[in-house]
Amino acid sequence: MRNDGNLDDPRGLGGPAVRSDDNPPANQPASVSRRWLPAGSLRTRLSHFSNPFAARRGRTRMAVATGAVCCLGLAGVAVIGASPAGESFTPDQRAEIAQRAEADAASRGRGRESAAPVTESPTAESRESSALPTAKPTPKAKATSKPKPKRVVPVAGLDQAQMNNAKMIVRAGEEMDVPRRALVIAVATAMQESNLYNYASGVLPESQNYPHQAIGWDHDSVGLFQQRPSTGWGAVGDLMKPEYATRQFLSALLAIPGWQDLPLTVAAQSVQVSAFGWLYAQHEWRANQVVNAIHA
Repeated sequence: MRNDGNLDDPRGLGGPAVRSDDNPPANQPASVSRRWLPAGSLRTRLSHFSNPFAARRGRTRMAVATGAVCCLGLAGVAVIGASPAGESFTPDQRAEIAQRAEADAASRGRGRESAAPVTESPTAESRESSALPTAKPTPKAKATSKPKPKRVVPVAGLDQAQMNNAKMIVRAGEEMDVPRRALVIAVATAMQESNLYNYASGVLPESQNYPHQAIGWDHDSVGLFQQRPSTGWGAVGDLMKPEYATRQFLSALLAIPGWQDLPLTVAAQSVQVSAFGWLYAQHEWRANQVVNAIHA
């Protein structure tokens, strides 16, 4: 047996259930009929029709959940659904609630926008570094091997050491840009004075501290042209260098007026002031061969 006097569950979605035993039997008096429906039961059963926004726990939770999803339109419904049971709102109150819900939704939208990741603006240093042109790497120069000096084959009966010394005489004259005739006179003079060997002096031991190929005893005469430091030709160390000794000889030759028109013996003797000045001429033909082999 059920207790029919209990109220239906007001939280049901369909409202009060209609049961056949809610109607009293026809043969019962009216007093019984009134006792069958306890006082206030009809008002309680119909109260949901009078205020559709009456508070119900199920509906309140559902409205709040829906409002969280639909921020703008259903936020007002959550607020209205959560009002106390039996309370109604005027049109002005509903408009105010809708405005508040809209403002709240807008503020939440601003909060979401501010929470978006912000790309970091480039600093001044990064802008300057990006604006600067990137220096291209300088290509490394390929290491080029220096060309080896061309070996001049000895001519005119000379050996390689003599030919090398003759070559240094000719190259020094070429750097001074002297005429070819001056080169021939210089080579012929060195043939007579030192036989184209670089001499040190036994009288001047200092000269032996420098590269040399022979040692002579003619006073303090040194080098290819047997020049004497004591007569002002230069320092011992300099006169032992074939290039320097050649420049000293050619400078003195070019200072002689009309040297190009003089016989080789006279031109060479004018510079050397030798006791055997006539001997220079015998080397002229070989000197021409050597200069032709070396001079371009």
